[in-house]
This record gives sequence, C-alpha cells and structure tokens, in this order.
Amino acid sequence: MALVQLESWMALAPTLLLALSALALFVIDSIDPDTTNRPLLAGTATVGSLASLAVAVWFITTGVGDPARRGELALFGDQLIVDQMALFFMVIVAVVTALISIASYDYLRGHVYQSEYYSLVLLAATGMSTMATANSLVTVFIALELASLPSYALVSILKDNRGSVEAGLKYFLIGALSSAIFVYGISLVYGATGHLQLEAVAENVGAEGFDGLLGVGVLMVIGGVAYKTASVPFHFWAPEAYEGAPAPIAAFLSSASKAAGFVIAFRIFTTAFPLEAMTEIGFDWTMAFVVLAIVTMTVGNFAAATQENVKRMLAYSSVGHAGYALIGLAGLAVDGGQIVLAAAMMHLFVYGFMNTGAFLFVAMAEYWGVGRTFEDYNGLSSQAPVACGALAVFMFSLAGVPPFGGFFSKYFLFTGILETASGNPWLLAVAAALVINSALSLYYYARLVKAVWFEDPVAGRGQLTQPTGLYVAVVLAGVMTVLVLPGFGPVADAAYAAASALGP
Repeated sequence: MALVQLESWMALAPTLLLALSALALFVIDSIDPDTTNRPLLAGTATVGSLASLAVAVWFITTGVGDPARRGELALFGDQLIVDQMALFFMVIVAVVTALISIASYDYLRGHVYQSEYYSLVLLAATGMSTMATANSLVTVFIALELASLPSYALVSILKDNRGSVEAGLKYFLIGALSSAIFVYGISLVYGATGHLQLEAVAENVGAEGFDGLLGVGVLMVIGGVAYKTASVPFHFWAPEAYEGAPAPIAAFLSSASKAAGFVIAFRIFTTAFPLEAMTEIGFDWTMAFVVLAIVTMTVGNFAAATQENVKRMLAYSSVGHAGYALIGLAGLAVDGGQIVLAAAMMHLFVYGFMNTGAFLFVAMAEYWGVGRTFEDYNGLSSQAPVACGALAVFMFSLAGVPPFGGFFSKYFLFTGILETASGNPWLLAVAAALVINSALSLYYYARLVKAVWFEDPVAGRGQLTQPTGLYVAVVLAGVMTVLVLPGFGPVADAAYAAASALGP
C-alpha cells in the first residue's frame, strides 16, 4: 500500500515546481527590477530545480507511473500522462537545470537582465518537463513552443555581443520554420486519422483511407523532431546557436533540450504510429531513423574532427550524440527493440552530465578570458588542475572510453543492436557506424585533453580566478559522470522499465 495517497494533479509536481520557481523570480524582479543579488537569483533557480529533481526521484522510488505498482497517471482527458518514461526525463531536465543555475552564478557577474535570465531558464525547463508528459500531438506542440520561445531569448540575451544576437536571430528563424513544418505535419495526421491524442491516432491508422496523407504527415513530424534533436539535415542551427549563446545556455540546449526532443520522439512513434499498422499501409518509419542515425552520427563526428573552435567542436559532437540516441528508434525495426530504446535512454541520462560539464568548462574558460581555439586552452592544467581533471573525465566519457558512464551507455546500445538485429543488414550497419564514429570521436576529444594537460601554457596568461559556482557545477558534473558507473544498475532498470511499458 502506498505511503502517501496523491491527487492526480500532484503527479505534475516536478513540472509545477519549475514553473513556480520561475514565477518567484518574476516576483523578485517586479519588486526590484534592477536587482543583481546573484545569491538570491541563482539560489532560487537552484532550489527550484533541485526540488523538482527530488520529487521526480521520490515518485520513481515510490512507484508512481509503474504499471505494476501505482500505475500511470493520466490528466486532462489523457492529454498529459505521468509514467516512468516521463519521470525518467524529468530527472534529466532537473539535473541539467540545477547545474546551469549553479554555474550561472559566476558567469552572469556584471551582466544585466539576471532575473530575466533565470526566469527564462526555468520556463524553458518547464516546457521540456511538460514535453516528457505530453500524450497528444497538440500538447506536444504547446510544450515544444513553451520550451523553444524562452530558448530563443536566452541565446541572444548578451545584447551587447553581436555573436549572441546573431545566433539568437538565426535560431529563431530556423525554429519558426521547423515549428511550421511540425504543426503542418500534425494537421495532416489529424486529417488522416481524425484524432490528436496518441492512442486514438494509433487506433485509427489506416481506418480513414488517407494512407498517403498520413505518410506525408509522419514525415513532417519526423522533420520537426529532427530539428529539435539537432539531427542531420536539420542540425545546421546548432553550431551557430551554441557558439553565440552564453556557454551555460549552450550546455542547457545541447543536454536538456535534446533529451526533451527525444522523449517526444520516443512517445510519438511508439504510441501514435504503431509499427505493424504503419507497415501495413506501406510506411516503415524505422527505416527513416536508421538513415538518420547513421548520417547524423557520421556527419556530426567528422565535422567535429575538423574544428579549431572548441565550442563548435562540442556543438558538432552533440550532433553526433543525437545520432547515437536515434539508434533507439531505429532498433524498433525488430522484435525486442525495447532493449535498444532503453539503451538510448541510458545514453541520454549519462550525456546530461558529461556534455553539460564539458560546456560548463568552456563557460569557465570564457570567464577567465581564455580564447576559443584548442591552442588557447594549452597548459590550463598547470593553473586549474581540478577543473581540467573533470574535463578529461567528460572527454573520455563522451568518447566512450571505459570505465566511464559513456562507455557503458554505448556498450548497451551496441550489444542491444547485435542481440536484436537477427541478421538485419541495416541494423548491423548502424552498429558498425556506432563503433567507427566512437573511435573517430576519441581523436578530437583527446586533442582537447592533450591541449590542457600536455601542451606548454600560453605565454603571458595571467593568474586565473576561482569562480565558485562554475567550479562547483563542473566538479559535480564530473563526480556524477564517475559515480554513474556504480549507480548504473538502477539507471538501467528504470530505463528498461520505461521502455518496456511503452512498447511499439
């Protein structure tokens, strides 16, 4: 018997806590519009995101969303659903938001619009958390826009920085185009099935006789999802936006926003477009994801290997990791594909720590006034050994080097494909691409480690300060990237349970 009886709406507590924290920051700003009280602003955002994290973890441990225990909770006529997958991704969003809030304490020193900055971060996180619960195409779109609109403003919030403003404008224009494609795809799906709620769409696939219309709609929905996850060929906004944005925001978009994009992809395609029914009408969407996975991981890694700018390298690296996560949907082409889907969820969990930490190290370098190229990072370990040690952990984990968490998430992806492929040549090609691209990524990740640890320090570099918030965030991310190894069992169990409950 449950220790505490929850009202249905309380299942949204992780999301509501993020929204309430954003409203609290609005109140603070209305009382003192010019406040630069960094401890109050960063503290409010951090406490709100940690409270969201704590409640989400508590819900998971007490069986909320588990069909065998408390069961899934549906709200507002099944428009929102709180299940294990929703809670799993709420944890990722809350963790990344907390790290960004802590790191921004130092990064925003001397900047204006500080309360607006934290409010926008929490509003974007609210949208991303809502995306995890969306169970209707219309709520998916609303949540997507709630996450996207604050993100456009955050990218361009450094109004005196031409690069930031330019990146924000490009991000907004491309985002508007992708939203139009996505919503038009939704309208075609509605026209073909007569429904927007995901289970109802699934029940009416092929029933109305508009198979061609439905196929075009599904393709446009794939395009909208590919944009949100920075997948090829809709990835070209990511290097521009990440390079121009404040580094903590680049971390936020490349980690939390990417996870939110994948949670709607997982839910839409496993629930609304059942593979068997879609195959009967001549549309096997898994093939689209097989191609997207191979092309995305290959283009992302090869582009990252050619970069001289560290931030752009990490941006293209995030494109490559989107390709790894797409394997979760490609693997559903065969029976038992939930194993691969669960491995993709594990990878996104680990990625939330290691990628956020890598971008926050770049934020620390920007705070110190270090340049943007690999050479500018030369010899940083002689002055900041702790932070550079954390950077080495992030780089090797992103590359998939044992014994870090990134190795195990990629290992589960690889073995999951081999176990379920059953001779499927396309999935075997995906597995080969995963290995080849992981090996290639080690080149450019190791290049950054070599620069900070083995190259001679840049001549004339002054004494580096010790920004408390940035150091705490980077070290926390590094520690969690290491500790995720002994804690990988519970993470794997939660991911497998969530993936099994979805089921194509």
